Amino acid sequence: MDYNSGKKYTVEDLLAIMKKLRAPDGCPWDREQTHHSIRKCFIEETYEALEAIDTENTDLLKEELGDVLFQVVFHSELEKEKGTFDFSDVVDGVSRKMILRHPHVFGNTEVSGTADVLKNWDAIKKETKGQNTQKEVLESVSKALPALMRSAKVLKKAEKAGFKRESSELYQDLSDSVVAAQDLASGKNTEAEKVIGRLLLAVVNVSNLLDVDPEEALTRSCDDFIEEFGILERDAGWK
Repeated sequence: MDYNSGKKYTVEDLLAIMKKLRAPDGCPWDREQTHHSIRKCFIEETYEALEAIDTENTDLLKEELGDVLFQVVFHSELEKEKGTFDFSDVVDGVSRKMILRHPHVFGNTEVSGTADVLKNWDAIKKETKGQNTQKEVLESVSKALPALMRSAKVLKKAEKAGFKRESSELYQDLSDSVVAAQDLASGKNTEAEKVIGRLLLAVVNVSNLLDVDPEEALTRSCDDFIEEFGILERDAGWK
């Protein structure tokens, strides 16, 4: 392969480039990497792609999606070297999954709207993953997700399973959690991690009730705080 041909590269070219980077005469850094060593790279590239979406920066999105794709290719190459699977198996697997989970498109199932699509998706996912209880469904939510995001997803799945609570109960939980947090300051309660955890979970519960994404809400509030801090810094002359 002529790596400097100037042509428009293809997926096959990207796979060849990845293989070359991992070759004995390739890049020392790339040869040293493992799934775990580049795990954070995957996360960082994904969030950079999300930032490009949030800022509606098309050129940046194109670049960041390429970086995410490269991470997929990298992890696939690591497994190819072990003889377990390769990139083509990844493509085959996700293609089969999409066909299976869209029977209204690739089969004879009829749906009346998005609600039916999501209901079928959950049912098919539960069946194919061999989940026999709703607890197993909740446990399947990745622990690697940011805590607020994971909490929101777990609580939504619990609600779908029938764990429906009145809004008054959710707000009471939030109020009780705030009181418990106040007790920490007065020394009446010393289980700080448990108390704060329950408080955050109560906030997420209310967020779901109001159809507000807690992760995005906290991100925006953090941005607002930075702006407010900048004004305070300017007025106070902090150094």
